[in-house]
Amino acid sequence: MTTAYDFELTTLSGKPMPLAAWRGRPLVIVNTASACALTPQYAGLEALWREYKDRGLVVIGVPCNDFGEQEQDDADSIAAFCQHNYGIDFPMAAKHHVRGRDADPLFRWLAQEGGLLARPLWNFHKYLIARDGGLAGWFSSLTPASAGRFRRKVRRLLDT
Repeated sequence: MTTAYDFELTTLSGKPMPLAAWRGRPLVIVNTASACALTPQYAGLEALWREYKDRGLVVIGVPCNDFGEQEQDDADSIAAFCQHNYGIDFPMAAKHHVRGRDADPLFRWLAQEGGLLARPLWNFHKYLIARDGGLAGWFSSLTPASAGRFRRKVRRLLDT
């Protein structure tokens, strides 16, 4: 059976980012963008990371330019933007496509596992991965990481 831990992204610095490195830890995978009305959600994601990383949670940002071309052109610009504006300390992948024919295999798997509505419709779509690597749920771009129902779901993943 395929799990999220079977996939690999690339970091902003161009190095491999095998999700297997976090096997057994719950993940929050979010497609991000630097110039979106939802970009302030970075603050909530960073707060979530800081609050729960010691309990095993891993937040992974995946910049994408699939929606309104709202992401920086290069990895250095993305990294600088995230650090300067939001103090992002959680792992950040390089730009990846998250939907369509060119979607990264991880995002194709997530959409397949979650069904038609699980495909990102905009930036800051959030996927929750359980400790066993299975998709535990997803939240639309309109649900910030600070939302009570999102945080309750994250806490349940941490408690299992």
